[in-house]
Amino acid sequence: MKDVLTIAIMAFALIFSMEANAQKMPGLDKSPMDAASYPSSYKISDKAVRVIYSRPQLKGRAISDLAPNGKVWRTGANEAPEITFYKDVTIGGGAIKAGTYALYTIPGDKEWTIILNSNLNQWGSYSYDEEADVARVRVTSKSDSNSIEEFSIVFDDAETGLHMIMAWGTVRVAVPIMVSM
Repeated sequence: MKDVLTIAIMAFALIFSMEANAQKMPGLDKSPMDAASYPSSYKISDKAVRVIYSRPQLKGRAISDLAPNGKVWRTGANEAPEITFYKDVTIGGGAIKAGTYALYTIPGDKEWTIILNSNLNQWGSYSYDEEADVARVRVTSKSDSNSIEEFSIVFDDAETGLHMIMAWGTVRVAVPIMVSM
């Protein structure tokens, strides 16, 4: 009888301690984190590039309200995206060493400036420091008839390497990347 009482007390204590230590979990992120890589197949482990970013949604707002023309934008939501090149690459004629960089952009009506910055782990673009820029490349922006609600980044094959394509609303920006072998 004493053993049964001891087991009952231990079971009660265990249940009570689990309930007392329960954590409230936050709700889902309104701009969930995503990743894109090249090659995109999960079966290929020898990647050339990967970008980790958060995906803001338009929700009836204009892109220019969320990513104003002429101003440095974190290229997504929350933390500044981080782009990792696993091999040396060339972007806009400039050589970029393999490594991880923060990805910023300056949106515009007809062109965007793509910025690779050496300062990592930044929230937004509030502490952006132009002196830490590794590269700045201007690329043409185009319009598409299909609108995309969530900001998205994908990689696609191109004649001279690959393109990192950023799409949001009807805006499309293709950043040419040549991978060194």
